[in-house]
Amino acid sequence: IMKKVIIAILCLTMAITSLTACGQGKEVQIPEGEETHVIADNLQQGLAAVEAEAKIDYSTNINLLTGVADLTKKAVGKRPVAVMVNNIEPAFPQYGIAQADIIFEIVVEGNQTRFMAMYGDYTQVPDICSVRSARKYFPAISEGFDAVYINWGRNSSIVPYIKSLKLTRYDGLFNMGNLFARDQERLNAGYSLEHTGYFKGTELAKVLKEQGRRIKIEKDKRDTAFKFADTQITPKGDACKEVKVNFGAALAGFTYNEETKTYFKTHFGKPQMDGRTNTQLEFTNVFVLEANITADANGLHRDVDWTGGKGYYVSNGVVQKIKWSKASEESRLMLYDEDGNELVINRGKSYFGINYIGQATFK
Repeated sequence: IMKKVIIAILCLTMAITSLTACGQGKEVQIPEGEETHVIADNLQQGLAAVEAEAKIDYSTNINLLTGVADLTKKAVGKRPVAVMVNNIEPAFPQYGIAQADIIFEIVVEGNQTRFMAMYGDYTQVPDICSVRSARKYFPAISEGFDAVYINWGRNSSIVPYIKSLKLTRYDGLFNMGNLFARDQERLNAGYSLEHTGYFKGTELAKVLKEQGRRIKIEKDKRDTAFKFADTQITPKGDACKEVKVNFGAALAGFTYNEETKTYFKTHFGKPQMDGRTNTQLEFTNVFVLEANITADANGLHRDVDWTGGKGYYVSNGVVQKIKWSKASEESRLMLYDEDGNELVINRGKSYFGINYIGQATFK
């Protein structure tokens, strides 16, 4: 920006002190005493334009995933992080998930679910366990946030697809940067090996810098991921104190707390806890997005249509019917009210459950 200012000053000075009439080679005389004012006025306009450019959202500490001003200085204008997390009971309790700004829960094989936990501040990612493999619809969603993508393994059939994306990705199978390890305490406690892999989130910022990976967020993602309200709002709809999302082999529940104005998450009726912080998952915003979900060509994995559909927005004790869409992997996840206006949501953490059509209840 300063370089632009210097160039602008030089250009303005040269233009004003030595103007010539077009095609005539005659000097244009500026009345005595006016030259300084003209330079000052033009310079002031140029500086105002530069200052306006500097005031866009990415130059503040607003967390682009939550709309809350809690980013560290190093994270301003930088990419978020998306981590694949196991979500079956033999792997409970997970840890590192309570700090997530957004959690996507999506159906996988056997109608179980998997989490994609997202963190807006790449310098504050915790250690996370247990980290599991990718399914193609997860990185398709993470790309819309320009997130650094973390997983441990992947379905071999999606390797060509993953390679076609512009992912900055770390896979525990290859352990680039020594970012992955086995949790010895879990091994000693008798957890199966696949439930013991953890991601060293606390080391990520250092490894990204050492490897020269891109950390600046793409220009078209520098504003907030969603349209956040300036003050707490109530969606337009019916009262909703309890939500249940039936994925088949997993049942996600949410109960509204009047004091905190958040929804606390359960798994089959039991509080879903973070094993390190010993806190229950809670969210200001709960989204249930309905999608066409079918069996993949191999008959085992799921094929999730992530391009859009209908859904529900739950916040502040009310549920509202909505629509959602996503045009491409690089495009953002867009939320709309039933009239097609971009949805305004409350600032805070969000849960997104992407599931079969008609498998959620709201009371």
